[in-house]
Amino acid sequence: MFKALFAIKKILDKAIEGICIFIVGLMTILTTYQVVVRYVFNSPSAVSEILSRYLFVWLILFAGAYVFGLREHMEIGFLKNKLPPKLQIVADSISELAITAFAIGVMIIGGYSATVRQMFQLDSALQIPIGFIYSAIPISGGIIVFYSICNLVKFYQRLKA
Repeated sequence: MFKALFAIKKILDKAIEGICIFIVGLMTILTTYQVVVRYVFNSPSAVSEILSRYLFVWLILFAGAYVFGLREHMEIGFLKNKLPPKLQIVADSISELAITAFAIGVMIIGGYSATVRQMFQLDSALQIPIGFIYSAIPISGGIIVFYSICNLVKFYQRLKA
């Protein structure tokens, strides 16, 4: 019944993995370039430094959403682990719903609002709207909500088993 949902999740996982690998590779190239031009040519590049910083923000948000989707994020399980298996699933579901509420309220709604407000402010070095950088917040929030739905479906299936 939920095969399509998990097929989409698998595709999204691969896409985010690829995006994160690309960002790390690009950051490595930019940082190496920054070091070379700063110390060899004594002429630092503001563009590569700022672009690396913005890419790092995107990397953190996308990698965080990806790790959340894998349920590999940190959790304090000493209380939950003392519960019976069915109640552990209920506790996981409550946690998942709280994270979903945060992702919708803060990341999607708040992030969208901040993105729209910053679309007319240009970055001084790159001359691109700051809103493009901020747009990583609602995008990663949407990814987290999707992963939450997938996780809740898994919990439901485990509860019914």
